[in-house]
Amino acid sequence: MHAVILAGGKGVRLRPYTTALPKPLVPIGDQHAILEIVLRQLAQSGFTHCTIAIGHLGEIIRAYVGDGSQWGLCVDYATEDSPLGTMGPLLTMLDRLPEHFLVMNGDILTDLDYADVLHRHREGGAPLTIATYARQVRIDFGVLTTDAGRVVAFTEKPSLDYRVSMGVYGLTRSTLDGYTAGLPLGFDELVLDLLERGDPPRAYDFDGYWLDIGRPDDYDRANAEFTSRRSLLLKGA
Repeated sequence: MHAVILAGGKGVRLRPYTTALPKPLVPIGDQHAILEIVLRQLAQSGFTHCTIAIGHLGEIIRAYVGDGSQWGLCVDYATEDSPLGTMGPLLTMLDRLPEHFLVMNGDILTDLDYADVLHRHREGGAPLTIATYARQVRIDFGVLTTDAGRVVAFTEKPSLDYRVSMGVYGLTRSTLDGYTAGLPLGFDELVLDLLERGDPPRAYDFDGYWLDIGRPDDYDRANAEFTSRRSLLLKGA
């Protein structure tokens, strides 16, 4: 049960909070950093090992987390000297990862069952499993459909429904064969490559609680709701 936490980003959208703090250490509620909540959840789910990919202000993360023993985890680190995208950091640490492992962003707040994502990935046999969530986007304009210069349909301020990536993945190590360590590799590039090969990822649909703390609106909501949802997010703590 091994998880890789991607924690190397600069958190530009959360400035000025992230001017002095790495994004995964921004506080949620009065007591916890988001990364601490994630580590507690992983340990509660049965994960024993965790590799944290660090970059921007990474030494602060290393000082805060240490070896992970305070949460019952064995934590090590991989340093990202230059931006490598979402999947690029994994290429530098493949020799220390098992065949199947969990990958996740270090800035999400959710009650997702991480162990079940990894279990379904192992059982499903896909190269990549993507945890997905339903999001609704409201268009604040009247939308016109046109054809040859004529308006043929009109919808007033429609809402569009999408399933989006939650930033949590089950991954098989061999999926990354053929990519070069030290070069950037984005999540989008990997998914498009798999689709082109005819070896598509699987979706793990989730409809519980999920916020992307990297978005200011979600971060504000997380702080407003954390007290009422603490027992859900930190079971047994």
